[in-house]
Amino acid sequence: MKKYILLIAVLFMGSFAYAQSNKEEVDLMQAAFGMDKKAAVADFVKPSAAQKDAFWELYDEYETQRKVLGKQRIALLEQYAAQYQTMTSEQADAWTKKVIELQKKTDNLIVTYYGKVKLVSDGVVATQFYQIENFILTAIRAKILQNVPFLEKK
Repeated sequence: MKKYILLIAVLFMGSFAYAQSNKEEVDLMQAAFGMDKKAAVADFVKPSAAQKDAFWELYDEYETQRKVLGKQRIALLEQYAAQYQTMTSEQADAWTKKVIELQKKTDNLIVTYYGKVKLVSDGVVATQFYQIENFILTAIRAKILQNVPFLEKK
């Protein structure tokens, strides 16, 4: 299970690590990744029959918001790639502050939906949601860090 999810995350981020993407390509990749991701989440998160509809409604709502943040992450990676060779200290600082803020928003989104999922299900289902989302997010973040070159002082 973990290998399957990690493979999805690696493939998703690998496609964006060095390529500049237009909006349609990003939307297409997010849709394809979203379907694979939803199947992986369904394998891991097990709401009861009575909780199922409410959980998946919330999950779809969560995914819509996560995809917005994902597009922002891709835009930041593209900005870094475009400025990497000539990035000034001020640009590096501004870029890093945006990355930090985006990470906070992403982490807060998962926490917010943990609470929402718990309200429509129970602590076990909410924890499963939290665990799988953090697992995938951590794999994506690790893959990005493995593929983005460290900035050097010019």
